[in-house]
Amino acid sequence: MDIRNYLDSTYLKTAAQANLSETENKVIVKNAIQEAIDCQFKLIMIRPEQVALAKEMIQKAKSKVTIGTVIDFPEGEGSLSNKLKEANEAVINGADDLDFVINYKAFKNGLIDEVKQQVIACTQLGLAHHKIVKWIIEVAALDTHQIVQLTVLIKNTIISNFSEKEYEKVFVKSSTGFYKTTDSAPNGATLPTIKLMLENSFPLPVKAAGGVRTYDEAMEMIQLGVKRIGTSSAKAIVTGEISNSDY
Repeated sequence: MDIRNYLDSTYLKTAAQANLSETENKVIVKNAIQEAIDCQFKLIMIRPEQVALAKEMIQKAKSKVTIGTVIDFPEGEGSLSNKLKEANEAVINGADDLDFVINYKAFKNGLIDEVKQQVIACTQLGLAHHKIVKWIIEVAALDTHQIVQLTVLIKNTIISNFSEKEYEKVFVKSSTGFYKTTDSAPNGATLPTIKLMLENSFPLPVKAAGGVRTYDEAMEMIQLGVKRIGTSSAKAIVTGEISNSDY
């Protein structure tokens, strides 16, 4: 098993979030893309406005690294039309994976039909263009019962509206990594939350995102059954180094 095949190497900070100039942040983005190429990670996960740059660099290097981006990130509160517009632009620019933030606030407020409608329409767009679709449920914003409910809602919506051969292309993903928790609680993937997701997502695969920073932690997630890991510590995971990343 090559652990690199599970790693979505991730850099999603804006210049403002990183407390850098746009030029300085672009250097970090380029370095992240180049590292993914050099290390042959499964995927580089970046903001939508950086997808075209990644496509250019990857094609020039004749690399097999795929490109992922986030849609309606990180709050997930955008309208369906905005989600579709952003996703379509990402497809045009060369994205291979579309990681949508589900409207978890609408779900918590009982607007189940609205959430289902977004899952159906956005998944249809992604699959129609032969893309991988992932639904970020933001586990840190949910209690245990809600994690189960939202995972099951996505699973049942996909099973009811898409063919069996497409299930493997639609993931349930744990976290954005940007949710602000209280009392320093984890805002990403934890073993208990990933176990809950895996128990309730089948036959859809699960992506563990946020908080996986070492080889041992990554292997623990893979042995549980996750198919992808979103991390800004991909190189450290592969080399066994210590990561000081916050995602």
